[in-house]
Formats: sequence, C-alpha cells, structure tokens
Amino acid sequence: MAKYVYTKYKLIKMKDNKVFKKIVLLIIISEIIGACNIQKPKEQDNWALTSFEKVDSVNPILEAIPKSEFLCPVRNSKVKWEGKDVFNPAVVVKDNKVYMLYRAEDFIGKWKGTSRLGLAISDDGLNFNRLLEPVFYPENDKMKEFEWEGGCEDPRIVEDEKGIYYLTYTAWDGSVARLFIATSTDLLTWTKYGSVFEKAYNGKYSRVWSKAGSIVCKREGDKMIVTKINGKYWMYFGESNIFLAHSDDLINWIPIERDPSSSFSTEELIGHSTEVPDLLPALMTRKGKFDSHLIEPGPPAILTDKGILLIYNSKNSGEFGDPSFAPKTYAAGQVLFDENDPLKIIDRLESTFFRPDKPYEIDGQINHVCFLEGLVHFKGKWFLYYGTADSKIAVAVKEN
Repeated sequence: MAKYVYTKYKLIKMKDNKVFKKIVLLIIISEIIGACNIQKPKEQDNWALTSFEKVDSVNPILEAIPKSEFLCPVRNSKVKWEGKDVFNPAVVVKDNKVYMLYRAEDFIGKWKGTSRLGLAISDDGLNFNRLLEPVFYPENDKMKEFEWEGGCEDPRIVEDEKGIYYLTYTAWDGSVARLFIATSTDLLTWTKYGSVFEKAYNGKYSRVWSKAGSIVCKREGDKMIVTKINGKYWMYFGESNIFLAHSDDLINWIPIERDPSSSFSTEELIGHSTEVPDLLPALMTRKGKFDSHLIEPGPPAILTDKGILLIYNSKNSGEFGDPSFAPKTYAAGQVLFDENDPLKIIDRLESTFFRPDKPYEIDGQINHVCFLEGLVHFKGKWFLYYGTADSKIAVAVKEN
C-alpha cells in the first residue's frame, strides 16, 4: 500500500516502505532539533526566568470585538476601535488585580487601522473584563501630529514609589515611530509629555525612529517599582539593536552615544538598523540565531540579585538567521547586565526560551509572532503576557 509523508514543503507519496520509514525518522529528528531550540534552564543560567507554560485552557485571553464602538475625537465619528486586532499588552498589579493596557486597532484610515490603548482587569490573571472604551488614544492635542493617524502603540508600564504610573509607548504618524511617555495615577486619565528624548542633544533623537522603552525596575512584592542605579534611572530601548538611556526624572531621557574615537564599527551592526550610527548598542543582533534581524526590549527590565534581567523580542532573518525558524519569526530571548553597569553584559541565553508554536501565534495579521511586553508577579506566580501574530493576546505562567 502506498504511504504518504506530509512535510512543510509538500505531500510526498512513498511506495518503498524502507524509504518511508527513513523519511519519517528524519522528520522526527527534525522536530526534536526544533524543540531543542527552546532553551531549557541550565545551572549556569539560574538568573533567567524560563519554563513558562502557555495556559491552553484560556488562550488566547483577549481577541478583537467588532461591535465595540468609540467616538473618536479626531474623526468626530464612531469607530470600531478594537474590531480588527488586539495585541502587545502591558501589565501592572493594582489593588490585588492585574491591570492590562493593550493595543487595539480599528479597520479604517490610510494605514488600515489606527491604534489605541484599551484597559482590561483581572482577579486571577487569566480571565479579563475590559472597559468599553479606550483609555489612551490620539486626540486633538499637541501630540496629534505625532500620533495621527497611525496611533498609540506597544505600551510598557512601570510604577514609582509614590504610585505614579509611567507609560512608554510608540507614537506613530505613519512616517516615523517615536518613543513617547505619559503618566497617570489611576490608569484611566493620562498626561502626555511627548518624546522621551526631546531635551537631549538638542532634540535630535526626538526626530528619528525610536521604540520600545523598557525602564529598569525592582520587584517589591507584586509591584514593579522603578529603581535607580548609580543615582540614575535607566531605560533600554530600540528596534534594531538595543540601546540605553538614563534619566533623573523618568520623563526626560538621555541616550548613551558611542565614543567616535572608539574601535566600535557600525559594520558590526547587522540586520535592521534605524538608530545608528551615533548610539552605542547595549545588545546586538547575532548572525545564525533566532535574534538575527532585529532585537527589541520586551517587558520592563528587572533588577535582581543576579543583575539586570532583560527579556527581549527578536526577529529571525531569512537571509542570515536560524534556518530552523521561519523567516521573520518573532521569538524571545533573555540577557543579564551587571547590576552596577547597565551596559555590561554578564550572560545571554544562546537560544530562545519562548517561540510561536500555537495556531493563534502562527497565523494572524503577522504570522509566526510571539511579542512579549507584560510581566508581573501575582499570587505567587509569574504571569507573562504577549501579543500573538499581531492579532490576539495570550498568557504564560511560571510557578515560583
């Protein structure tokens, strides 16, 4: 009897049983090799947060709702503000609940979707109730020229010791993505301050592409509180390689530039580079690996007793990346920086610890994407929240 082998390339009809068994064995070996690309914790990697389990019983935890409507102050008409996609969430613990700010897109406009931020609340970290309208969005204010009509994207959020929340987000005008910041005391009403780099170097970095602000914090119970190192606040940022900035007030940030007289060469910057050549990379892409095309900070970095732990997102290059991953796959890595020197790398995971392998992570607006942005400690566990295929939101949990 003829046998068939389904590969990711085509269906093969096999008449020779021996050949059939050999091909099946090769496929099994290939699957095992693929599984090995998810890094298991080793003794020397005891600094990393690994072994997260995706919660299949509830995932995806948030999906688009086509019927949700909002009176957009810019369009002066109702829009289905979360009708197309929801993804890329930020989270904090407040009043013994998990509060999630998430990116949502409508259907309209020249970019086929303006982004706004919605708010959802959970008692258990798994099941969320969301507000009917967004809490953060483009308005007819002084930020409109930078936020319209692409929108407000990809939030990260931290808290200070006074209970003030600091939100870094991407303002997208359709031409340039800019890293902006806002504050709130209740997560409902916000004060926008504009570019985090407006006052640094005569504002030159406020006019160029910048994204993904991950401010260093420290876990205090179930709260992630911003913390100073050497008398300053620190933030990892970027969407190519990862860069570093410092601040005295959490609003105005100064990026660290490279020394022109140093031996560093911009030829070392592979992949997708947008913020070079003046900035000094804190972390760079790697040829032949899952993080070959670009890297971007994930949730807020955490100061631990081992050092500064940064979870980062990455994109695989189809040209010089890891061939065991589909081209353009977004998976996640981890790196540890020195607790006294946020530029000094102590260790870095060789392989990804988190990759797309569920149908809702593989198929969507952008295929093969797990994009990690929210991490909290809640009720004795770590909860990791992420966007899937730029379409939905899911959660993974790690026991203490």
